[in-house]
Amino acid sequence: MARTPQIIDQWGNPVSTQQLQKEFAAPTLGGVHSVWTPTIVSGLTPIGLAEILRAAARGYPDQYFALATEMEERDLHYAAVLGTRKRAITGIKPIVVAASKDAEDEKIAEAVRELVEGPYFADDYLADLLDALGKGYSVVETIWDRSGKEWRPARYEWRDQRHFVIDQRDGRTLRLKHMGDINGLDLPPYQFSVHRPKITSGLPIRAGLARLAAWAFLFKSYTLKDWMAFIEVYGMPLRVGKFGRGASLDDRRVLLQAVRDISSDAAAIIPKEMEIEFIEVAGASGNAVFSDKAEYLDRQISKGVLGQTMTTDDGSSLSQAAIHENVRHDIARADARQTAITANRDLIRPFVDLNYGPRDKYPTLVIPITENEDITTLVAAIEKLVPLGLKVSMQQTRERIGFEEPNEDDELLTARAPNPPVIETGAKPPRPVEPTPPPPQKAAARLRTPCPHCGEFHATAADERGELDTLVDDALADWEEDLAPLLNPLRKLIETSTSYAQIEAGLDDLIAKMDAGPLADRLAKLMMKARGLGDIGDGRL
Repeated sequence: MARTPQIIDQWGNPVSTQQLQKEFAAPTLGGVHSVWTPTIVSGLTPIGLAEILRAAARGYPDQYFALATEMEERDLHYAAVLGTRKRAITGIKPIVVAASKDAEDEKIAEAVRELVEGPYFADDYLADLLDALGKGYSVVETIWDRSGKEWRPARYEWRDQRHFVIDQRDGRTLRLKHMGDINGLDLPPYQFSVHRPKITSGLPIRAGLARLAAWAFLFKSYTLKDWMAFIEVYGMPLRVGKFGRGASLDDRRVLLQAVRDISSDAAAIIPKEMEIEFIEVAGASGNAVFSDKAEYLDRQISKGVLGQTMTTDDGSSLSQAAIHENVRHDIARADARQTAITANRDLIRPFVDLNYGPRDKYPTLVIPITENEDITTLVAAIEKLVPLGLKVSMQQTRERIGFEEPNEDDELLTARAPNPPVIETGAKPPRPVEPTPPPPQKAAARLRTPCPHCGEFHATAADERGELDTLVDDALADWEEDLAPLLNPLRKLIETSTSYAQIEAGLDDLIAKMDAGPLADRLAKLMMKARGLGDIGDGRL
């Protein structure tokens, strides 16, 4: 009896096609899969935060996940920089590279392109995978649909990290929590995408950015609370009640209550023997202490999440932001590469296996992150160096500027032709001026001029070019050979550099590599000949 072919995942586990169309980790009304998150931040103390982080490091991170969620909800700055890092990936259109140029591989790649261009891929799948940046790992369940001709994801469901248990042996494997089973249930293959960003080495649960920013978040919450209490009384005059030496305890209580009531009611009555004095506070600078501390903590969070602060904090110029943007591009490239690895492993490969069968090579999803190019500087460099002999690839230049190869039927932009001279109506065109032949005595004078090379007298035509003109032509004939020792180091620097900053950094050592000897020797000889021609007359034989 023939057996139905069985699909095996990359780890050798059999894939159940019946299970793929069912939700495996759906939330429940109660129990261990509840969607409701407890409040952790209210009343949080340094001792409580330390205990939450210690428990997460031991493999019990439920409170840590609740804390990470509330940090994104309560801290505006942390939510902004973390959202910026996520949108740096989700805002890029992914591309799919076929496994080979074979017709079947191209067909499979086209099907994968339709998958990633779907309406829910970026906003649901990629965005939910990037939840791992703050919490250490993220889980997305793919609900497959087989109603059509092929298997396709019907939807992507983000699963709360609190619904999973971490394997105590390796600290990485996730299992679904299950009542009565402390170890949990194994996740079925081809149904879950588990993203573990490589932010730091070690356990994924210790790599989340929320763990890095937790202490700054706590200290900032204390700062804001104290700041609000300070602002409530900031600038108000100090109220001092004075009582006589023989005032009783009840009289003192009446005076104290009167002083307190003035702040809210602006009215009070006291015995005649008592007195209330208002002392104005001048030169108080306590407000700056709170603001400086809050801004300092925000800058530390920016460094931890984005790797820099210039593009997020105030007081930075555009040029400074452009320089520090490179660090952020490095982080974005790493996030894009790691996210693409997870998508290729947990989504693209299952899609291909379910529809086309297991293969040796699979199409690859790529999230391209390109660095901003300074077009003005690039064009200025090309404009100056190409006339000096630098050979630049038109294709590479077009790619760096961002232009595609034009099609044959495209209308091309070309340089504008110079406007013809305007001739007034009725005016006759100017008559061409014929060259005036030199006077006869000039030719005779030339017969009496000795040759600067041999000293003899040569009879020459009167309209022959002057020796200085010939000397200029000779000087310009081989200028490329004379300038080659000077331009070769610059040409090599530009060809081997990948950015304008690298070219600028290499200019310091460029002078030492340039050889001006051949050019100086050539100029010296030309100047000597020109000096000789000037000494003997007008430069004509």
